Amino acid sequence: MATIDEIVEDRWDVNLARALADDPVGLLVYRSNLLGSDLWITNFAGGNTSGKIVASDPVTGDPVTVLWVKGSGGDLGTLTHEGLAQLRMDRLLALRARYRDSGDEDAMVAFYDHCLFHPKSRAPSIDTPLHALIPARHVDHLHPDAVIAIAAARDGETITREAFGGKVGWLGWVRPGFELATRIADLASANPELVGVILGGHGIISWADTSEACYRRSIGLINQAVSFLATRRGRPRFGGRVLAAAPTPAERRAIAAAALPVLRGLASRQTRKIGRFVDSDQILDFAASADCQRLSALGTSCPDHFLRTKVTPLLLPFEPEVGAKALADGSRPLFDVYADSHAAYYKAHAHAGSPAMRDPQPVVILWPGIGMFTFAKDAATARIAGEYFINAVNVMEGAERLGGYQGLPPADAFSIEYWALEEAKLKRLPPERPLARRAALVSGAAGGIGLAVARRFLAEGAAVALLDVDATKLAETTRELASRFGADNVAPFVADLRDPAAIEAAIEGATLALGGLDLLVNNAGLSIAGDVDVFTIDQFDLMHDVMTRGSLLLSQAFVRRLKAQGLGGDILYIASKNAVVAGPSNVAYGSVKAAQAHQARLLAAELGRFGIRVNTINPDAVIRGSGIWAAGWAEDRARAHGVTVDNLPKHYAQRTLLSVEVLPEDVADAAFCFVGGALSKTTGAMLPVDGGIPAAFPR
Repeated sequence: MATIDEIVEDRWDVNLARALADDPVGLLVYRSNLLGSDLWITNFAGGNTSGKIVASDPVTGDPVTVLWVKGSGGDLGTLTHEGLAQLRMDRLLALRARYRDSGDEDAMVAFYDHCLFHPKSRAPSIDTPLHALIPARHVDHLHPDAVIAIAAARDGETITREAFGGKVGWLGWVRPGFELATRIADLASANPELVGVILGGHGIISWADTSEACYRRSIGLINQAVSFLATRRGRPRFGGRVLAAAPTPAERRAIAAAALPVLRGLASRQTRKIGRFVDSDQILDFAASADCQRLSALGTSCPDHFLRTKVTPLLLPFEPEVGAKALADGSRPLFDVYADSHAAYYKAHAHAGSPAMRDPQPVVILWPGIGMFTFAKDAATARIAGEYFINAVNVMEGAERLGGYQGLPPADAFSIEYWALEEAKLKRLPPERPLARRAALVSGAAGGIGLAVARRFLAEGAAVALLDVDATKLAETTRELASRFGADNVAPFVADLRDPAAIEAAIEGATLALGGLDLLVNNAGLSIAGDVDVFTIDQFDLMHDVMTRGSLLLSQAFVRRLKAQGLGGDILYIASKNAVVAGPSNVAYGSVKAAQAHQARLLAAELGRFGIRVNTINPDAVIRGSGIWAAGWAEDRARAHGVTVDNLPKHYAQRTLLSVEVLPEDVADAAFCFVGGALSKTTGAMLPVDGGIPAAFPR
């Protein structure tokens, strides 16, 4: 991410804009995407843009002015026409007569729906009147770090005049809503020379009469703030570093990987969370600085920041060499103090209409010398929380240059964090999917059953680490899944299960990438068939090393993390019908699969007291997409059964009680059944997915 001194590039494409000349809404979307795609200008889902555009009333045909403005919960960088709220300006302006004082604030929101121009418009946001009451045709409201640094400085009003020469006004902190909108409108009306206003502790709003002019004005004001801050360099960042020495990058990652399960378990004591680790220079410099404790205690100032990060982070002591147990024992009191502090903050400021207290555990955890850990409901939200905190760090740095940073008073922060309207926005979010807040590792994930399981888990809300020995296929699989389910939720790792070091590295990498693990699917496998008198021990050893020994090594590394987390978890073994059925020319594969199945039972008996469930799925003849069948196994099985390879799926289907072919997706359904909540009290079970083969019935 950008530093506080980075100039914003003008990326307006005149030719592209000219092509949109007859599509003013399309031009608004284009401007919004330009502004929102740069995290230095505004974070994900932060800020809003608008345009007042003339349209025909669908009933009367008369021309009316419509405010198109980013809707509630939208993101400028990915905004489309559908993400814009559409409201009639005549009705919005009429609302001002109904507004008396801040006591009407919440009631005003209900009127916005009566101003909608299109009945299926996106829900309007709380910032709608901010855009409506300013007379300019185009308005941008943004949260660039350089500007918020001025807004959060102790003498922000004086600095605003000095930095912008009277062209930008100042308005002290006011909670977003109708009151803020009326004050800005009055300020702009009384001072027609203004082109924007800095909102104390919050951000900037600027305006112009064309979309292009509004874009250029916004980035021009941001760059003025950047240039002004550059004149105030001199003092060491955050008072300078106080750690004489710090771990190397490799050491940091190893320490963070060991710590993540512990910290995740503590952060998830009320609600389970997914984690994220960042060790950027900005975070390392801040966490190891002389001013970190003082500034962290002041908290973030911008509402867009602390709604995602909480007002303050949790700061750990610099003890990078402690073990997992010592970290857990030493951190637990810090988490308790943090939660008690949040409860006291809630009690001090809550009133009869306040929403119930939310999870009091920290979102952001800083560990000097190591980095930052963030915890949230999913991988993307955890990443975004970290990005917002880096923005907050940039703001603190800039404000300190300008004479001193100040956070919002606790009462003002509470009025945003526990605002009934903010709670209503949270309640509009779609319900969480069954595997939300969980992270899985699937071996043999680049094709066949493994890929089907990964797809199903991702579709059900999990983040998934993909493990496979085939780097090329894994890269293709990763691209497919990331494009469909989001890059935050997919993490690929190449590893040969015969190599303990590679397994440990993959588990460590998956822990860092996904902030912890909850589900393991031991699926990787291969098969080499042959009669007992011609089958070689080397061939047997290969299958044993990959499936029996490899599964055990994966389970060992996985279980160590789960015990540190203390949140329980699931291990699934994808064994085979051959684990319980004897067949010809199959002594090696069948015995290895039998060993896998019993390994699962033994682990179930051992791990139940830790809340770790271990179950087995026994598929049969899953041919479609399987790498096993592509390596000569299909030809061998066809010869053994006296059929052609093309007729092998039909042969296997006809021998089942249900006369059906078993597909990878069928096994994925069974895997989800075990981990999706329906069988939460089942462990040590063996589930056939074979179309019905009496000889394979578990007994």
